[in-house]
Amino acid sequence: MAAAELTAHQLIAQHRPTLDQALEAIRTRAYWSPHPEHPKAYGENGSLGMAEGKAAFDALLGTRLDLGQPGTDDWVGGEASPYGIELGITYPHADIDVLLPAMRAGQRAWRDAGAETRAVVCLEILKRISARTHEFAHAVMHTSGQAFMMAFQAGGPHAQDRALEAVAYAYVEQVRTPDTAEWTKPQGKREPVALNKQFTPVPRGIALLVGCNTFPTWNGYPGLFASLATGNAVLVKPHPRAVLPLALTVQVARQVLAEAGFDPNLVALAAERPSEGIAKTLAMRPEIRIIDYTGSTAFGDWLENNARQAQVFTEKAGVNTVIVESTDDYKGMLSNLAFSLSLYSGQMCTTPQNLLIPRDGIRTEEGPKSYDEVVADLAKSVGGLLGDDARANALLGAIVNPDVKARLEAASGLGEVALASREIHNPEFPDAVVRTPVIVKLDGAKPDAEAAYMSECFGPVSFAVAVDSAAHAVELLRRTISEKGAMTVGAYTTSEEVDQSVREACLEECAQLSLNLTGGVYVNQTAAFSDFHGSGGNPAANSALCDGAFVANRFRVVEVRREA
Repeated sequence: MAAAELTAHQLIAQHRPTLDQALEAIRTRAYWSPHPEHPKAYGENGSLGMAEGKAAFDALLGTRLDLGQPGTDDWVGGEASPYGIELGITYPHADIDVLLPAMRAGQRAWRDAGAETRAVVCLEILKRISARTHEFAHAVMHTSGQAFMMAFQAGGPHAQDRALEAVAYAYVEQVRTPDTAEWTKPQGKREPVALNKQFTPVPRGIALLVGCNTFPTWNGYPGLFASLATGNAVLVKPHPRAVLPLALTVQVARQVLAEAGFDPNLVALAAERPSEGIAKTLAMRPEIRIIDYTGSTAFGDWLENNARQAQVFTEKAGVNTVIVESTDDYKGMLSNLAFSLSLYSGQMCTTPQNLLIPRDGIRTEEGPKSYDEVVADLAKSVGGLLGDDARANALLGAIVNPDVKARLEAASGLGEVALASREIHNPEFPDAVVRTPVIVKLDGAKPDAEAAYMSECFGPVSFAVAVDSAAHAVELLRRTISEKGAMTVGAYTTSEEVDQSVREACLEECAQLSLNLTGGVYVNQTAAFSDFHGSGGNPAANSALCDGAFVANRFRVVEVRREA
């Protein structure tokens, strides 16, 4: 579309039906997605197919991605794929003293455009990103180490769903208050007092998105689009190992904003030189009024404690726990857990880490199983799932960075190894570091084991923790959530008493719970428009993707009143 064609009226006509469907989906929590999950669904109506998407990605390698931003004072790069490819792409490095004032300049017109126009502009951005899903999939794959299919789905349609979900919530919160109201107060025998009132959602200022390495789009899009839809400019600071997916996002956003008649500088990129560490500097700038962050607890805590001028939304580390007390589908339970532990080499904030199993064993439809049997059978299930190297590569992806590899290698020294990690060769990418998960047996009653299972060990590491009873497991679950936080909790039980006890623990400690998953839904996966990712109520995260609280404090309502 040419710039003159991209009018608010046309955007509303095109995208309002999608927005309405999203609004209905977050109301009912039923399944819905406008973004196809299957790679073969792309390639028509202007979208890139598999070959075109790969070619578009390859064409980016070794190039300069010029976004046309003001204040560019250098070109920076250095991304290396976990699969062994040097990307060789350079990005604009910004003089922040020039870029931030330029970003503020466009906020007035963006504010005055209104909630509906902002929403449909965001939907046009998402439409264009969706058309390039195959290209984005390769960008996510070669910056995060995700296997292609996961990069395609999680980095593409699932991330786009989360973005649209945030736009829908933002719209709801902004239109909750009417634009105008006529207010009349009776005065008895005197003339009533009459006022005309006008209410305007006003953005807080510039939002800073601090991106993560493992899920740059899935974790980044909710904050980016929630801030943009509520009238704020957004400065995107990607993780230095995962710049490309968010840089392409910024590129698309700037193009759409310009074509819709808005200042493209409402969205900009802040790439950094090696070891520059600009996140702290940016976070303390007075112009930054909102911060979205996914990453380590240490920096998340620092942001919450120091960036006082900003509303800070964090997703940090947690210790995810599964209680295994009893089951009526033993093989289904093992298969489900094996997949959950293996997917993307456990490099997900939702991957189970601690499996709490009574030391006296569990009840199953096959009869009682001892603790050792359960752990051995789980190890066998993981080994069977990943026994074929081609399948293993498709599930595991690649180890994202040396820190994960170091934790994996150190884990075998923490206890008795029930399942040793093995190296997988990837014939397409021989330099990729691919490892299967390790399962380590620990005794929950021994203090020296607590240091291991009460800390997040991010990566393909799980601990089979022997506990005294179901009650002990629930007590340990409560303490883990309270002290360390959890993005997810799982439980397997056929006991109504244990079921109720686990549910009450999660309600009181504010953690999202999955019960008795044995089919094709896994504890470490959540669906936009229906599932809440995190709760915002325990130390793992102070916000949830996505609820009203995630968007409502990104703007304030300013009232102008005058006598009628």
